[in-house]
Amino acid sequence: MAEGQIIKALSGFYYVTDKETSTIYECRGRGLFRKHEITPLVGDYVSFDIVDEAKKQGYITAIHPRTSELVRPPISNVDQVLLVFSVQKPAFNQVLLDRFLTIIEAMDLVPVIVLTKYDLLDHEGVMEPYVSYYRSIGYTVLKTSKYRSETIRPLKDYIKGHISVFAGQSGVGKSSLLNALDSSLKLNEGEISEALGRGRHTTRHVELFRLFGGLVADTPGFSSLDFAEFDIDATMLAHSFVEFWELSQDCKFRGCLHQNEPQCAVKARLGQDPIFDARYQNYLSFQKELLGMRPVYHKKSRN
Repeated sequence: MAEGQIIKALSGFYYVTDKETSTIYECRGRGLFRKHEITPLVGDYVSFDIVDEAKKQGYITAIHPRTSELVRPPISNVDQVLLVFSVQKPAFNQVLLDRFLTIIEAMDLVPVIVLTKYDLLDHEGVMEPYVSYYRSIGYTVLKTSKYRSETIRPLKDYIKGHISVFAGQSGVGKSSLLNALDSSLKLNEGEISEALGRGRHTTRHVELFRLFGGLVADTPGFSSLDFAEFDIDATMLAHSFVEFWELSQDCKFRGCLHQNEPQCAVKARLGQDPIFDARYQNYLSFQKELLGMRPVYHKKSRN
């Protein structure tokens, strides 16, 4: 029995890279998976039987335990999310960045914030408060321009040895960044190339690509995030704002949600840093959004 990793799923077939030989086998899943409602995912480490060596075909017999699982796109064992945000065209969007960070923290993945289009800034100092703040709470922040190779070269070290997904809104320069890293990719800037497994608007399949000693997946549909899809509750949201979690140790009440509770250490910090204050307002907005998702139950009238 061989072992490997699923790198592509398409039309009921799973393409598995053999751990020993790096040969790719086209595999089906055993009926046992359907019986137990188990679906193999891209990124899964699996055991498989080779049934036709000449045709490179086989059957997946077992799925090894997953370290993580994303719903959209359906992919497993990702350990890192590269959050690509532009500083201009489109303008830097702190609300969306905090939304991404909240969900990534809730999924216990590692985010790397990649800021693009620094060449479009008249004064880099405009972004420095954001860069300094997010670094101060523990995040890696990379400042890049596709025209300055020295700014994008460090990204290769963050890709190496990881299974990563690229995420970010359209137009922030994901394709440009990848082209600058590796010109052989020849991605169409302004749209994601079929080389990364999707058309301009249509997700064709999920696939992992080997790049700089790591595996990378594009994330179609991961640009607009709905909390309902990730099963996040109010407490989890509070913990996902990392600096709030640290401050909460000094809150009067255990389980403080930093809204109306007295002697809240998070609220006591307000007014000292405009970026912290903006993060807090985003937090309140996200909590309100979660509240609106809760089902409303009506008591039956007694007749």
